[in-house]
Amino acid sequence: MKGLRAVLPRAVRKRITFGFGTALLLIALGFGLTLFSYNQYRKASVRIEHSQQVTNRLGRILSLITDVETGERGYLASSGDGIYLTAFEDALPQFSPELDQIRSLVADNPQQIRNLDSLTKRIDTKIAMASQQIDAVKNKLPISIARTYMMLGKARMDRVRELLKKMTEIEQERFDLYSRAAEDSFRNTLIIIFTLSLLTFVTLIVSYNLLENELNTRQKTEDQLRAYEDELQDKIQLLEISNEELERFAFVASHDMQEPLRKIQSFGYLLRDRHEIALTADGIMYLNKILQSAERMSKMIKDLLNFSRISSKKEPFRSVRLADVVQGVLSDQELKINAANGTFHIDRLATIEAVQSQMDHLFSNLISNALKFTKPDQPPVITIQGVSVNGDDYEELVPGKKYYKITIADNGIGFNEKYIDHIFKIFQRLHGKSSYEGTGIGLAICKRIVNNHKGLITAQSQPNVGTTFIIVLPEKQNQSVHDNATTHETSTYTIG
Repeated sequence: MKGLRAVLPRAVRKRITFGFGTALLLIALGFGLTLFSYNQYRKASVRIEHSQQVTNRLGRILSLITDVETGERGYLASSGDGIYLTAFEDALPQFSPELDQIRSLVADNPQQIRNLDSLTKRIDTKIAMASQQIDAVKNKLPISIARTYMMLGKARMDRVRELLKKMTEIEQERFDLYSRAAEDSFRNTLIIIFTLSLLTFVTLIVSYNLLENELNTRQKTEDQLRAYEDELQDKIQLLEISNEELERFAFVASHDMQEPLRKIQSFGYLLRDRHEIALTADGIMYLNKILQSAERMSKMIKDLLNFSRISSKKEPFRSVRLADVVQGVLSDQELKINAANGTFHIDRLATIEAVQSQMDHLFSNLISNALKFTKPDQPPVITIQGVSVNGDDYEELVPGKKYYKITIADNGIGFNEKYIDHIFKIFQRLHGKSSYEGTGIGLAICKRIVNNHKGLITAQSQPNVGTTFIIVLPEKQNQSVHDNATTHETSTYTIG
């Protein structure tokens, strides 16, 4: 059954288990009912044998009383020939044991006990009458007295026979009753065995068909999955080819495309520096727009390269101190922070398993955003905090796995939260190019970095109140759901 658990859906396993369980229950029920029916049959057979023994004993009594009657009559008819007394005398001592045996056999039948009491008295009377008749012959009494004894003895004999017949008929009725009960038990046993065997066979057939159908369905599914796998392999090969072409494009973009762009910038700056006096006001304005566009084009190419390299360049996950990452970003952007008169409140962040360069990109883009989208009349205040969370808190994450949640909150211009999904798409902007510089790729890069780390990123914001970006990353990339080991630093410091 362990093999079935591995290959069958839970609902199908339940049905098959129910089917085989029902079959086993029917077998057990059939076994129990068969034992019960057999026990009833055995009891009926015992009662039948019991009635036969009683009938045989009654027949033995009839035979003995007949010997008494025969011996008596022969002795009278032969006028006292002692040879006829042999059967008489042999029969007399056998009555008492036979009657005792019958009494023990019919002890559970009050009617037969009463009949046996009457039979005992009648036999005693018959034997006493026979003894008196024999004594009359021995004593040479008149023939008339002997005949009188003979007539009385016959009457006593008839009464004994009548009672023996009655008792035998009662036992015969009991014999017939128990015989029918035994036949019924035997017949019921056959019916039970046949019915339950049929039900068990049908149940096993149904369960087998269910199992066979499920296995056939699973085989078809596996065949389809193999076909999909082959198709997927083909698409993966096409994707690899596409990635190679993309990498070649990235190489061309980083060298060949930027080369003429650098020349445009170089000659533009030379033209502005050496011949600015000869240019009209319109010429200077046009030249500045060319230089600005070239600068924006250069930045866009670099951002595109960064975006493509995140998924194509496989870097190992290592222990990364997020506090060091943030400190490095702040050092790189020190001039911008000082120019904006920005203030940072930062927790001592944890150490997690991540790609160092991608963490640099992630925090650099988010901090740059916080410094960029500020209110004109209010210096930026940015708070960076971190806390351990469980994957159960988020539907998108793995339940039971440990994650580290980072929040980057600012007091900037904010935005309407209905655009949350919009802001993480490439080249998507909520503000015009003239209002805020940028290529519209920064948050898309952040989204790809977080996805590459199997985490999630979202934001909470209100217009003119500020924005809080929420990043949730695994503390360990290959972490067991029971592994809670992570290094945390809890003190807080302020950069202003």
